[in-house]
Amino acid sequence: MKNIYKIVIAFVSVLFLSCNADDVENRPVLTDIAVPELTLPTTGKTFVLTEENAENQTDKFVWTAAEYSHDIVVNYTLMMDVKGGDFSQAQVLATTSDVTEASILIKKLNQVAIELGAEPGIASQFDVKVKCNVSGVMPMIAENTITISVTAYSGLVPYAFTDWYLVGDATVSGWDNNKGNQPLFRSGSNPKLYKFTGYFNAGYFKAISNLGSWAPMYGGADGSLVYRGTDADADPASFNIATAGYYTFSMDLQNKTYTLTPYNALAANVYSTIGFIGSSRTGTEAGWGEDTDMTQSTFDPHIWTLSVSLFDGKGKFRANNAWDTNWGGDTAFSGYTGNGSSGGDIPVAKSKYKIYFNDLDGSYLMFPNQK
Repeated sequence: MKNIYKIVIAFVSVLFLSCNADDVENRPVLTDIAVPELTLPTTGKTFVLTEENAENQTDKFVWTAAEYSHDIVVNYTLMMDVKGGDFSQAQVLATTSDVTEASILIKKLNQVAIELGAEPGIASQFDVKVKCNVSGVMPMIAENTITISVTAYSGLVPYAFTDWYLVGDATVSGWDNNKGNQPLFRSGSNPKLYKFTGYFNAGYFKAISNLGSWAPMYGGADGSLVYRGTDADADPASFNIATAGYYTFSMDLQNKTYTLTPYNALAANVYSTIGFIGSSRTGTEAGWGEDTDMTQSTFDPHIWTLSVSLFDGKGKFRANNAWDTNWGGDTAFSGYTGNGSSGGDIPVAKSKYKIYFNDLDGSYLMFPNQK
């Protein structure tokens, strides 16, 4: 198919030499001759994806080369959208430079299908097309679109941990058991250890595991935890905060003990900005160049949250968009100082996350598989 139009390109060398009208008239004109067209796979191709083959490649996607009136490097983007979509919300399968084919990993095709709304185990229809562009020039988009069928698997990141949340009038959520409750940060090296350092109102609190439910629950007294497994069990005593301020609350579920000690936050910095940064932001090392800013708590200025889709890679936290102050870790999902946290880069698997970060002690908690 032909789609001919003229685009004037102002070459850098010409701009540096002159700006008179004659030069403008004599600038080279780049004309597109033919848009790229997908040739493989063909419409109707069926992909049944399995997690066991996640690292294998699918069939190659192949397209014809875009043609221009001058010899020039052409960049291609292979895009996928729901069947009948207008590609305004399309997902990118691959990008190439002067290469007219791409091999897609099964896990990549699966992730894109899930992002576009595929239900695991059910065949879904998607449209695929190619876009090409030259720097500074309007992109050409393939006029032909192929439709493929993809049966995706869940793609969920394995997360075999139990989380605990604070509830009570001493905490940010009050006695509402499903209203932005603060989670306790879990040790990266011992999943039975939990800790939270932060601000508490004067009052009482407990720990619950399932938001919206009062069991399972932990309360206690005199350093000993008391477990409530079901709603039929007796309600344990609440932990008491006699005076509003900063405290460190720790739970050891293996030994059924807890500690609650004052924390001196007077000398702690209150940062204006904290962001998450790393290769997991973009799927490339370029992700280390820019932060995704987190949201600061209005209840406790040292607690930060972020909902974000991340890629396979690594990341860490830093203050004020600079490397002067930064925090990392060596364990996925969670860590805190002395228990699975360090100055290293936090390993991340591709998923959508709800992230919590505490700048008082570098604690982090990353919940995957968010909708």
